[in-house]
Amino acid sequence: MKNPFENRVPSLSGPALDILPVSPSDSIDLTEVAVALYVEIGGSLTFTTARGATRTVNVPDMSILPVGAVRVHVTGTTADSIHAFVV
Repeated sequence: MKNPFENRVPSLSGPALDILPVSPSDSIDLTEVAVALYVEIGGSLTFTTARGATRTVNVPDMSILPVGAVRVHVTGTTADSIHAFVV
């Protein structure tokens, strides 16, 4: 099978190349910077942005939050089944 992403330069305006499960932590960053977060079960979501600011937002089920994130905190997060879109 031909891989359409093989010679493509990763782009913030293009599709993510992978989606990774997130284990919220107050001390450990994500393995890769997320370009967006996908939340299957809504609630409060506390995260650190790519700029280093800590934010808390409330999201409904099946939400995509298009913001760069380096960490999802366990403290303040009630949302569940969180995934990181990465390029």
